[in-house]
Amino acid sequence: MLTIPPTVTERAFTRLTEIGAASEGKALRIAVEGGGCSGFQYEIALDEPKDDDLVLEGHGEKVVIDSVSLPFLAGATIDFTEELIGARFAIDNPNASSSCGCGTSFSM
Repeated sequence: MLTIPPTVTERAFTRLTEIGAASEGKALRIAVEGGGCSGFQYEIALDEPKDDDLVLEGHGEKVVIDSVSLPFLAGATIDFTEELIGARFAIDNPNASSSCGCGTSFSM
């Protein structure tokens, strides 16, 4: 089965550069876990890349996604947003049928 890989915006890569992720040998890890108020939730953290990760690169930075999470994130866009309520890495996921108000939990 062909899976459309997620994309990462320039803003997200720029923010990773600002926080110096690559200089610490880290990448932004995006994972999908069971739980949250809608059934699934995103786990977003700085982590070291692993051998079976999909690696998306830009500006010398990396975003990594494990093989189990990848089907849940097919075609998704990973961005960085700054709003009055705060700044965060955000995921626009076309596979999510609904999401909660916090933006970190979704259902399919």
